[in-house]
Amino acid sequence: MKQLLLATHNRDKAKEFQAMFADQEIEVITLDAFPHISETVEDGETLEDNALKKAREAHAVVGTPVMADDTGLEVFYLNKAPGVYSARYAGPDATYEDNVKKLLQAMRGVPPRRRDAQFRCVLALVGWAEREIVVEGVCPGVITEKPRGTKGFGYDPIFLPVGQDKTFAEMDPSLKNSLSHRGNALRNMVEAIKRNGTP
Repeated sequence: MKQLLLATHNRDKAKEFQAMFADQEIEVITLDAFPHISETVEDGETLEDNALKKAREAHAVVGTPVMADDTGLEVFYLNKAPGVYSARYAGPDATYEDNVKKLLQAMRGVPPRRRDAQFRCVLALVGWAEREIVVEGVCPGVITEKPRGTKGFGYDPIFLPVGQDKTFAEMDPSLKNSLSHRGNALRNMVEAIKRNGTP
């Protein structure tokens, strides 16, 4: 079984990737196994910038294939904010709940027809093939007026995917993975890995 380092300490995110890679004969490990690797400063102007920076920095230390992601919630009424700042929308030490509360405040009174949004996930893979691989996945939806559900993480309780009657936080994980931005990005990455062969 091949091993792939996912450049994150986010256990919620890691669980999703591990579940999606389960049938690919690829073992996903996280930065928890490498405590000496410094945290990447995510100062890029785009999701692509941050994903590549995280993957490159970790790969420079471990020398083995590294995949990193950066994910943003893009709310069209807010000119695609919080976007690249999604994880720290309410401040550098913000909790999931802090970010959700701030976003709902920003969207207070906005009618349903103007609450369109999308989750976008960019994945960067360094050290697998001769060139760096970058893919993305998108999931369109709307922002609900209040949180719904206790599953998932981040903005999941207020994100209702197009064509669904449940938020990500109300869904079974397997259903969420079949629809989500991260699931779409990972499926695109699996195809890219197949095209580029094994390391």
